[in-house]
Amino acid sequence: MTGTRVPEEAGGPVTESVTGGAGRTTAGGRTDGVHAHGRVLRLLRGLSRRAVVAELVPGPVLRLLGHELRLMASLGRWVARRPHGVADADGVFPHGRDQAALMYGFAFVCLVETVGMSYLLAEWPFVHAVFLVLDVCTVLFVLGLHAASVTRPHTLAGGVLRLRQGAHVDVTVPLDRIAAVRRELCFSHERAEGELNLAVGSQTSVTIVLTGPVDAPRLLGAPRPVRLIRLHADDPGALYDALTRARTGPSPSPGPLPTV
Repeated sequence: MTGTRVPEEAGGPVTESVTGGAGRTTAGGRTDGVHAHGRVLRLLRGLSRRAVVAELVPGPVLRLLGHELRLMASLGRWVARRPHGVADADGVFPHGRDQAALMYGFAFVCLVETVGMSYLLAEWPFVHAVFLVLDVCTVLFVLGLHAASVTRPHTLAGGVLRLRQGAHVDVTVPLDRIAAVRRELCFSHERAEGELNLAVGSQTSVTIVLTGPVDAPRLLGAPRPVRLIRLHADDPGALYDALTRARTGPSPSPGPLPTV
């Protein structure tokens, strides 16, 4: 560290300029770090907690954390049988049934791995604890994926179709943007620009063609305009009929829309 004496002029204070590990001392006696800290405090003053977090944490990190929290919340909703976002819906269309066996299989395999690793690592307590935490988190993650699909069904309300998949896809489609609805069972879905495939168990059963693009943000928030959406529902006929009635007006005996 070096110090340079500054001559006193016009009765002003005698200060030193210091360079080194702690930063540079200014004429006011405060370091650059203090100035930066003060600027941050001034920027954040008066903001809500949510706004402060949004300012300090990168957007992609926030979206990943939000996704994990929604998965854990979905587990609670699954146990309590409380679907998300269906209170004011005119029609509710579940879509998680056909993936249940696959997800339960994954969870069982993860559980067997957890027991096996616990046995193999019993003589190394620290390593055993680390792997136990990771394995338990993996089991909860797999169950959370399925719980999010079960508790976040597609909904129709107020002239808007809300399409969801797990806790990472949530797309709203105004009915006046729908050009055509088709019932078609597809098992292969090649990626194409402007298309969104919400497959469940590697299948979709309803195809929606749009008159204009709607935004379907990716997991990390990147925009994704789409003009064609393929999706699945446990009862695709009910979804198709509900969309047809909502777009063309009620028939003489439309029947009630499905709810949960």
